[in-house]
Amino acid sequence: MNHELIIILDFGGQYNQLIARRVRDLGVYCEVLSYETDLEEIKAKNPKGIIFTGGPSVVTDENAPRISKEIFEMGIPILGICYGVQLMAYLNGGVVEASEHREYGKTSLKVDSKNKLFDGVLEDTICFMSHTYYISKVPENFKVIATTEACPTAAICNEERNLYGVQFHPEVTHTTEGDKILSNFLYKICNCSGDWVMKDVANKIVESLKEKLDGKKVLCALSGGVDSTVAAIMVHRAIGKNLTCIYVDTGLMRLNESDEVEAMFSGYDLNFIRVDAGERFLSKLKNISDPETKRKIIGEEFIRVFEEEAKKIGTVDYLVQGTIYPDVIESGTKHSAVIKSHHNVGGLPDVVDFKEIVEPLRDLFKDEVRKVGLALDIPESLVFRQPFPGPGLAIRIIGDITEEKLEILRKTDYIFRDEIKNAGLDREIWQYFTVLTGLRSVGVMGDERTYGYTIALRGVNSVDAMSAEFARIPYDILEKISVRLVNEVRDVNRVVYDITSKPPSTIEWE
Repeated sequence: MNHELIIILDFGGQYNQLIARRVRDLGVYCEVLSYETDLEEIKAKNPKGIIFTGGPSVVTDENAPRISKEIFEMGIPILGICYGVQLMAYLNGGVVEASEHREYGKTSLKVDSKNKLFDGVLEDTICFMSHTYYISKVPENFKVIATTEACPTAAICNEERNLYGVQFHPEVTHTTEGDKILSNFLYKICNCSGDWVMKDVANKIVESLKEKLDGKKVLCALSGGVDSTVAAIMVHRAIGKNLTCIYVDTGLMRLNESDEVEAMFSGYDLNFIRVDAGERFLSKLKNISDPETKRKIIGEEFIRVFEEEAKKIGTVDYLVQGTIYPDVIESGTKHSAVIKSHHNVGGLPDVVDFKEIVEPLRDLFKDEVRKVGLALDIPESLVFRQPFPGPGLAIRIIGDITEEKLEILRKTDYIFRDEIKNAGLDREIWQYFTVLTGLRSVGVMGDERTYGYTIALRGVNSVDAMSAEFARIPYDILEKISVRLVNEVRDVNRVVYDITSKPPSTIEWE
């Protein structure tokens, strides 16, 4: 797909993917690359602009991440954020020092609203700061365009060279006019036109799939979730009956999940095969407690099942997966930490018996996948289906997995979802589920001592799965859920509600 491109150079900051989300929300495609990416590779991509991210390092340290000064001579507009602006200043002859007054959180900001970067921004606005060091001396031919009480160089620029930098984080919602600032960089400085439109993106992906897969037999790993559903429909649009969709019942599914998925796809003209592999997966997972090991076992076993099914069909060169961008990010890259290996990325075995794994949604965030689904006229009931992880209930059971624990989790999950639907909150809460914790505790029921499991309720609101806030479920609804759980599910005597956001936690517990 040929789109206008903004390159985001990653210096290890915690908000880097949030920058990417904001840029795409503003209608411009972007990619996140390591700061170590060769300048010739960057130049070959012909970006309209470059953004330096924040990071935890100090630019004056010997081992701090750096980039060649030549990048400033490429004639490409650059925006430095936090560490990024300090690096820009340092490499151009400025001075960066520790500040006597650290700034963290919401901060009053005064800007030069006549500057392109702050066009339309209030002269007195609010930004989100997170820094200990600051630019004590700006480079030659740079000027200050924003200040705070504690930071006299909150933003700088060299207009002639199209170099701009901000000490604060415009990508964070606490910066009240952050989108306006980023939009100004994209449209007034980089001169983007905004060609990242989901309907066009959907059509271009389908066309590229036609070109790549025409005449080939293709297998699709279909879970029934929104990602694999959209991927399957796209490939079906491209190659029709040459696609076979394999749904693997791992024995780790929610109550009635497999029957519902099979019924859901019966209305499509798809080659649909359901494989019952519950015993196989559970035997591989026996006595396994470590979540990373669980994910890798499940990832490998999925591939082996698909390979076996492919041999039954004949020669199948391609396997389609619904991998999305957050899966790739969280599974880690050469220069970033592994948060958790997704079964369809970091959990894949080293050798697979397919010519290639095709991932049409790999560059998209969750909300973009939903928009693509709607653009392809996929029913809302499928597009807005509850997210469900590929490893299924295996990563919602803390510790080893048994049939008994799975049965408890299925029942509690069903009750939770039932009460949320009854309360009319099923479209308001982005994702909600139960977790069978490894904790057992003493309780009392009918004047008798019990020693049962603690069930954790998890409800979050998100747009892209990269960050999430816990859902504010009313107390009376939580009470109904709690009463039903302890009364209807044997061996459950305690219910807790998880009120952590992402970050610092992840959405799933494992």
